[in-house]
Amino acid sequence: MTVPHAFDPEPAGSGTAPTHDLDALFPGSGTARPRVVVKPGLVVPHAETLPPEPADLPAVLAPVVDLLTGRRAAVLTGAGVSTDSGIPDYRSPGSPARLPMTFQQFVSSPDHRAHYWARNHLGWGHLQAARPNAGHRALADLERGGALTGLVTQNIDLLHVRAGSRQVVHLHGRYDQVRCLGCGDLSSRAALDERLTALNPGWRDRVAEDLEIAPDADAVLSSTADFRVAPCVVCGGVLIPDVVFFGSNSPRERVERATSLVDEAEALLVAGSSLAVMGGLRFARRAARDGKPVVIVNRGPTRGDELATVKVQVSTTTSLPYLAERLTAGPARG
Repeated sequence: MTVPHAFDPEPAGSGTAPTHDLDALFPGSGTARPRVVVKPGLVVPHAETLPPEPADLPAVLAPVVDLLTGRRAAVLTGAGVSTDSGIPDYRSPGSPARLPMTFQQFVSSPDHRAHYWARNHLGWGHLQAARPNAGHRALADLERGGALTGLVTQNIDLLHVRAGSRQVVHLHGRYDQVRCLGCGDLSSRAALDERLTALNPGWRDRVAEDLEIAPDADAVLSSTADFRVAPCVVCGGVLIPDVVFFGSNSPRERVERATSLVDEAEALLVAGSSLAVMGGLRFARRAARDGKPVVIVNRGPTRGDELATVKVQVSTTTSLPYLAERLTAGPARG
């Protein structure tokens, strides 16, 4: 699921879009049936190694400071902001190749759902235990100092909120919520964890050695055949994490709120995102179209490099505190 980290697809029209009939899974005329569209994946640029941090940080970031001084910016963040909090990503140089489960796979069979929830049962605690890093805290400082209109994140880890950011649009959802595909009931992931633990006593301990964490509260496991899944407590329906799955679209209302933050801003700061999917790239294109400066801070190439007024290859945990010190009245918290 980025991502960071679930990801939006290319716009419709980029290929054939077969649909999946959900009548058998969600019977009854009163049951909401999500429309499922299979869309082509993206070819993602991938560098071999991360560039080193610059020796002269002030010189490298001087153009960024010059552009953003006196301008309120919107910020778009990706998985690169959270890697220093111990959350891996899908796209950084050296990341192992993974293909997250799609929504189509999740709804297609009970076996897929058992496989997903078994992995998530292990991996979600990793996100819950993660703590904001200096980059998250610097963005919260920038917001408090009046330098930002708000923040749009492609991450589901809630670290921006924990760091103190208030105006946050979670473009791809939040890992801490679960939704029923039948009745739409929204409940907490923590409550579901208690139910899954009761249904699968000792299961975590049995598979702990088979664990590799992925960016989306998922875990890579070789066997999940014996895992029991909990149904919705309201209607007995299928529960799904309240996030945007790989290959699916963000809800329109969320996209509209994010667009408003970008439109209200005088510049766009992209931090820790490769802009490899349309969900994030659209905002860089919109800002550039409107003649607003686009600043990209990312270690490695991005799909929006040609849109950037300034592009710097510096880690967000290094660059954002430096920017917060110079673009607000007080120093950023380390």
